[in-house]
Amino acid sequence: MSAATDTRPANPRAGSVPVPLLGGWAPVRGLLVASIVVVAALVLAVVALGLGDLPLSPAEVVEALFATDGSFTSTVVRDWRLPRVLGALIFGAALAVSGAVFQSLTRNPLGSPDVIGFATGAYTGALIALTVVGAGAISASAGALAGGLLTAVVVYLLAYRRGMQGFRLIIVGIAVTAMLHAANLFLLLRAQEDVAMAAAIWGAGSISLLGWPTLVPAMVGLLLCSPGLLLIPGLRQLELGDDSAAAHGVSVERVRIGLVLFAVALVAIVTASTGPIAFVALAAPQVARRLAGSAGIPLISSAAVGALVLLSADLIAQQTLPVDLPVGIVTVVLGGAYLLTLLVREARSRS
Repeated sequence: MSAATDTRPANPRAGSVPVPLLGGWAPVRGLLVASIVVVAALVLAVVALGLGDLPLSPAEVVEALFATDGSFTSTVVRDWRLPRVLGALIFGAALAVSGAVFQSLTRNPLGSPDVIGFATGAYTGALIALTVVGAGAISASAGALAGGLLTAVVVYLLAYRRGMQGFRLIIVGIAVTAMLHAANLFLLLRAQEDVAMAAAIWGAGSISLLGWPTLVPAMVGLLLCSPGLLLIPGLRQLELGDDSAAAHGVSVERVRIGLVLFAVALVAIVTASTGPIAFVALAAPQVARRLAGSAGIPLISSAAVGALVLLSADLIAQQTLPVDLPVGIVTVVLGGAYLLTLLVREARSRS
């Protein structure tokens, strides 16, 4: 195989194992961290399934999950609580993967779909469907998906200048986000009061009412996005620079556009199902990178951390106050603290 067509790392590091669909070689420490985080998320999921007006022990939760007698306990666990817990895990992982892709493409820890504006664009699409068209929940979800993808196209075209630079993409995305926030406020102010209230609550980002009728189509949509993982080896090459990637036979712009569409589709599907949930895509990849001790952003660890973060935030939203808060409010508080810490650390490193 010639050097021009060989996309594998030239010298895989010792202590790494091959992961073909996720970018070639993964450090053992990264896989170990991912395994520990996954176990922690599963343990927390069992605990979450036992919390509520009908408290259950972990043993009772496991028994109810596999029960075939149709008891009330199994109904509570499988029909009422499991969609919310499973949704938190799956949506957290999807948001984290989307954030990891964008942060790798932009080579910037601020390169997140909620910072660049794709989640806001999805919310705008849902608002147009709810307040202008007067559509229902299904059409609002379709509007959110269309809004996120259209925003991605607009940001990409505005940021493209004889190639794509990560910093330019972030700046353009922030500007588009500001305009979309203004448009969203305009739509809410002009809408009927009951529609505006419903849209505002949905816009806070919540999985409290998530059920199987909403979760299953979202899972199918995320599964249909899985072929985008085949582009991850190209992403690893792009991390070395466009020239180096092209020298290894990577079609730079084609791979970049495919990765952008893949990452936007992930966040748009989640937003269509739950409303915009901020900061998970921003924080989870960076936390995973520090835990794994890797130079790049590890995708598997990012997905595991994202699942754990969103489930933890949802438990905080459920259990800390007398009212059931939207999980998006908790992630904004936690993410704002993380972003402040990140900015302070960046300022100290440059001083």
